[in-house]
Amino acid sequence: MDEPRLSRRRLLTAGAVIGAVPVATAAAALGGREVPDKEGRANAPVGVDSTSGWSWFTEAEAAFVTAAVGRLIPADDLGPGAVEAGVPVFIDRQLAGPYGRGERWYMQGPWGPGTPTQGWQTRLTPAGLYRAAIRSIDAVVAHQGKAATFARLAAADQDTFLKALESGDAKLDGVDAKDFFQQLLQNTLEGFWSDPIYGGNRDMAGWKLIGFPGARYDHSDFVARHGEKYPLPPVGIRGRVEWTRS
Repeated sequence: MDEPRLSRRRLLTAGAVIGAVPVATAAAALGGREVPDKEGRANAPVGVDSTSGWSWFTEAEAAFVTAAVGRLIPADDLGPGAVEAGVPVFIDRQLAGPYGRGERWYMQGPWGPGTPTQGWQTRLTPAGLYRAAIRSIDAVVAHQGKAATFARLAAADQDTFLKALESGDAKLDGVDAKDFFQQLLQNTLEGFWSDPIYGGNRDMAGWKLIGFPGARYDHSDFVARHGEKYPLPPVGIRGRVEWTRS
């Protein structure tokens, strides 16, 4: 994070190499194959409700996450950032569900320091980690005297604090700063690039940025066409934006 805006976008645009899909034909070639979900069809996908209020976050927690992810992936001339792509909603809905409760994880002791290869090494669930970390971060910021909470800091000061979390130099009460930063960054990336059905990647902004076609079911026309730019709009599990937007 030494060059916050540049390094963040380097990370995003680097994904374009992976997301580039060889193509052969014009967009109209698959027009007849793009069939949106129809009312009454069995097993129609149902996404999270991203229009209602927060499911897990308090207003203070939502303010922190919105400010933090906005610095990790800011909007710029390349496109929308994490806030515009709905990442705070994605994280909120994930923490409110089984993932946030760690329902499928082994959550018993012992809780030693562990190693990076040993996975989750805290008695806190993901939702609990966020709650404890945000409370401690806002307390540290208030003690430093620049603002009452992290969300009220100037952008440059937010970057400085995020760097301290990333390096582990920030001292939080009962939470490892470095672990929390890695969790926040991981969830931010997931929200920016996940299928929109989960509340993030609004209007498929992340996929458009790296040229990822999404959940389009048939690539047979494109498999042998190397080095050509993919011309079709991305498709999510629920279809394309044009199909689902009222």
